[in-house]
Amino acid sequence: MDMSKLIIENIANPHELERMFRKDPEAFKKSFPYAWEKRPDSHVLAVWYERLHFKETANTEKASLLQKDFLSMGILAILAGISTRVILHLTEQQAIAPINLVFGILPFIAAYFVYNNPPKKNVLYTLASLFLISVFYMNMLPQEQTDSIILAYLHLPIFLWVLLGLAFTGNEYGIGSTRLAYLKFNGEFSILYASMAISGMVLTALTMQLFTFVGMDISEFYFENVVLFGAAALAIVATYLVTRNLKIAKNIAPYIAKIFSPLVLATLLVYLITVIWVGKNPFMDRDFLLSFNGILLCVLAVTIFSITESGTDEKKNISDYINFALIVLALIIDSVALSAIMFRLSSFGITPNRLAVLGVNILIWANLIWIMLSYMRFLRNKTGPSTIQDAVTTYLPLYGLWAAIVTFTFPFIF
Repeated sequence: MDMSKLIIENIANPHELERMFRKDPEAFKKSFPYAWEKRPDSHVLAVWYERLHFKETANTEKASLLQKDFLSMGILAILAGISTRVILHLTEQQAIAPINLVFGILPFIAAYFVYNNPPKKNVLYTLASLFLISVFYMNMLPQEQTDSIILAYLHLPIFLWVLLGLAFTGNEYGIGSTRLAYLKFNGEFSILYASMAISGMVLTALTMQLFTFVGMDISEFYFENVVLFGAAALAIVATYLVTRNLKIAKNIAPYIAKIFSPLVLATLLVYLITVIWVGKNPFMDRDFLLSFNGILLCVLAVTIFSITESGTDEKKNISDYINFALIVLALIIDSVALSAIMFRLSSFGITPNRLAVLGVNILIWANLIWIMLSYMRFLRNKTGPSTIQDAVTTYLPLYGLWAAIVTFTFPFIF
């Protein structure tokens, strides 16, 4: 039987219409105009008409907007590449510190967010002033490798990352779902940027080899001008692609989270058992304590990534129990690290390094407690997953605040 007749016969059967469409979408689309011509008064067919033709209308309406976004992305990508190259040159001349390279990328990503989602003037002025203050302040510091200045260099990117979050969220900076969207953006951005960077590495290797065949060594020129420029510009391009709802990164991110969480949990358990077996002591071994904190930060990042990619499904699954186990494990690690830091402070006195590590461990410990309690309520069917996500997103500004304290006060205090 002709499919157009089947469509007319099943007007009152939405399930059958959907089944027919999914079975052979192209045949359904070709047969639909005849059915629509025969029954133009049908509300069901009117809905199907809009469904089948909506994309064509949307594309024509948004064509100019797409071009506008693409043009702004291109300009910002070029500016980011040029700025990063100029900053590298000044760094090589020892005129400024290498940390300034972050200002060749992050302000332009923030500018892209602001351009495409214009915030109120108070948010815009806050962003602009804090970026300018950061640039001015970091270049007023002496280029000495003291502990307090190194700590300022290490904490500045964290502060700027939170500031970038303000640019992303715009006027909705206080809304948890918007903050969660920013965390998701970071995961999808990392996946996409890494994928494109690998392609860039292959192109670089091919280019190097081709010029080697003709007896030319262009490695230094290529890395300083092409690779560096491309790495900076690629950050803007990746931002554009993620914000344009590129499905590759969005579809793969949840699967990466589900795969990596159990692997990290298993690896961490084996590592901790090995540490106990060989008798490593974070209370006395400074380097081991630092590595312990590094592991803690990695576990926290993986856990938050997994939580943000878990969605809003009320049903519990194995991933939730793995995340909960990771949080408990991270809390144990943080408690040991916190005890070791307190011991070293009381035994060897206050230094900027110990104070900075103490502060961040206290922040992480409190955050993990909050996330763990939220997860316990969720696993006991007392709340939904949004409570867990709120425990993650609400805490983000505190990390930025501590990073700002270390960056802007430690060089003066110590």
